[in-house]
Order: sequence, then C-alpha cells, then structure tokens
Amino acid sequence: MADSISSFWGPVTSTIECCEKNYAYSSYIAEFFNTMSNVPSILLALIGLINALRQRFEKRFSVLHISNMILAIGSMLYHATLQHVQQQSDETPMVWEMLLYMYILYSPDWHYRSTMPTFLFLYGAVFAAVHSVVRFEIGFKVHYVILCLLCIPRMYKYYIYTQDVYAKRLAKLYVATLLIGSLCWLGDNVFCKEEPHRIVDKRDTPAAMY
Repeated sequence: MADSISSFWGPVTSTIECCEKNYAYSSYIAEFFNTMSNVPSILLALIGLINALRQRFEKRFSVLHISNMILAIGSMLYHATLQHVQQQSDETPMVWEMLLYMYILYSPDWHYRSTMPTFLFLYGAVFAAVHSVVRFEIGFKVHYVILCLLCIPRMYKYYIYTQDVYAKRLAKLYVATLLIGSLCWLGDNVFCKEEPHRIVDKRDTPAAMY
C-alpha cells in the first residue's frame, strides 16, 4: 500500500530517519508512529501547565511545560515532513529545553541571579544561529548528551536530600522511563537492517517533466 502513496512534502532532506516506512499511511505524514507518539507529550505538558498555574508555582515551571509542548510540536513537524528545516525545529528546542532544565535545577543556589540566565540565553541563541547553517549529526548527539549529564549532579542532590516518598518514587519512575526510551532508540538504530522506505515524490519522476 505504501508504494502507491506519494510524498506531499517532497524529497527527504533531513539528515536522520527512523526505522519506519515513510508515508505508509498518509501522503502528509512521513513517519506516522513517530509523529503520533508526540501527542501524549503535548497532553501531559498541558496538564502540567494547568496544574502549575492552578497551584501558583514559580514561573520557571510554567515555562518548562510550555517548552515541552513546543518540543513535542517541533518533533511532530520533523517526523511528519522529514525536512531539514523541520528537523531543526525539533533539535534546537531539545537544546533549549536542556538549558532551561539547567536553569531550573541550578538557579536556587546561584549567587549571581542575572549572570546564569543571560549566559544560557546567549548560549541558546548562538547555538540556534549556528545550527541553522551547519548540519550537525554525531556532534549534535554528543552535545545533547553532555547537556543531559550536566543536570545529573543537581538532580541526584535533590534526590538524596528530599524526604518526600512520592518525590523519590517519581524520580525512580523518571529514570526507568528514560532508560526504556533510550533502549528503544538504541534498538531502532542498531537492529534496523533496512534503509527507511522512501516514497518517490511524483514531482521528481520522469513523467512529471512532460
């Protein structure tokens, strides 16, 4: 069935594709399941935002939930189109969100209140500008992993000092889901024996030239 469906978005220009047949279910969605898997992320972020506003949490937590929604929407655009610009709309918010996590985790003990957010903002802006003209592949993954690792010391500190049983349970659940997600991503890259199934865009076929 996939072979009879043409690509609405044109040829694939992204540098990364998952092990899923392209445009297997719709000419508007390249990677159907990778696209739809972002819907729960948007809903959970929306629930978190509503609870943060209702309980009057600090604004940084509301911004984090909004960031989660932006990231999920960017991921949907990327997996639905497999275009390079939309890939940037996924990868750039990933970095921005990690910078936001760093601010949330480290800001309570940061002595120079204006220095940290200013530095993180400039770092994110410079990365976005460079990433818009340079195609990172392995470099992006290494960079993202480093940002994630920088968050671990402060997260561990909060874990060992908190006395809240439910908070500790939630932390363990977070680590478990993170490991499961990482294993799924690794399996997708290691055990995918075939190249992603590309559907030829009708505009690129010889018939389209006449």
